[in-house]
Amino acid sequence: MTTTPTAAEDALTLPSFDNQANLRQQVADALRALLITGAMKPGQVYSAPKLAARFGVSATPVREAMLDLVSEGLVTVVRNKGFRVTELDDKELDSIAELRGLIEVPVMGMVAEECDETLAIEVERLRPLAIEITKAAASGDLLTYTEVDNEFHSRFLALHGNPRVVSVVHDLRLRSRLFGLESLAAAGVLAQMSQEHEEMVDAALRRDGDGMREVMSRHIGHIRSTWAGRNA
Repeated sequence: MTTTPTAAEDALTLPSFDNQANLRQQVADALRALLITGAMKPGQVYSAPKLAARFGVSATPVREAMLDLVSEGLVTVVRNKGFRVTELDDKELDSIAELRGLIEVPVMGMVAEECDETLAIEVERLRPLAIEITKAAASGDLLTYTEVDNEFHSRFLALHGNPRVVSVVHDLRLRSRLFGLESLAAAGVLAQMSQEHEEMVDAALRRDGDGMREVMSRHIGHIRSTWAGRNA
C-alpha cells in the first residue's frame, strides 16, 4: 500500500539517499536541517510513514530518527498521528536565554582572563570558524551558520575545562536554536551577530575578561530582543 504525503509533508523539499548505510543518522541530519531552516514549522504534525515516502526509504529509520529528535526536545510524539515540531512560548524562550547568560557570560569571561600562551593557540584556532560563521550569515545559509556556530561556542566553552558546562549550554542551545533565526536573518541582525564571534576571539587573546563579558551579553541579548519582539 502506497502512503500519500499530506500537504505538510508534500511541501517539504527532501534529499534522496544513495547510500543506504546508517539511514537513521542520515535521516536525522536531514530532518534537523529542515527544522533549522524553518521548512518544518513549530506546531505542525508530521507522519513518519509519509515522510518516509518522500525520502524514498522505509518508515523505520524515519521513526527512529524522529525519536532521536524527541530526545533532543525538538519534536514531541502525537499518539496515532506522528510527531509535532516543538513550540516554545516567549516565557520559555526567555528563560533559556537567561540561563545562557548566567552560564556563558561569566565562563567566557574566565576563559579570556585565563588565556595564557598555550590557551591562546587554541583560541586562535577558532578564528576560521568565526570567519565561516560570518560568511554563512552573509549568504543566508542558516544550516551552516547553526552547525558552525554550535561548534564554535562548544569549543570555546570547553577551554574552561568543565565538560558539564559545555553539555548544559549545548542542550540549551539545541532546544532554542529553531526559534528566531529566520527573524534575525531577515532583520539583518544575524550578520551583526556573526561578526561578534571574531570579537570573542580577539577579547580572549587580549585577556580582556570585561570585554568578553560585554560581547557575550550583547550576543545573547540579540536573541532575547528578537524573541520579545516577534509577536509585536
